[in-house]
Amino acid sequence: MKTFLKVLIIIALAIVAVKLLPLTLVVGGLLAAGVALLAVIGVSMLAIGTCLGLGLIALLSPLWLPVLALIGIVMLVKRHNRSVA
Repeated sequence: MKTFLKVLIIIALAIVAVKLLPLTLVVGGLLAAGVALLAVIGVSMLAIGTCLGLGLIALLSPLWLPVLALIGIVMLVKRHNRSVA
């Protein structure tokens, strides 16, 4: 008798699963679309941030290039004076 009840419960669960399959597919599709949308937005934001960062670096280059050159010259002079002594 127990085996018969187990088989009956499994059949009932299979029928419920088949009845709920369209709803499950719709929910799964909406979830996948949402994840894809978030991924696209994330990649777009990363690209925008990279472009803004490169633009900022290019915009500030008149400030940091001379400072970098000055630091390089000072380091060369400092190293040259150290090796002579």
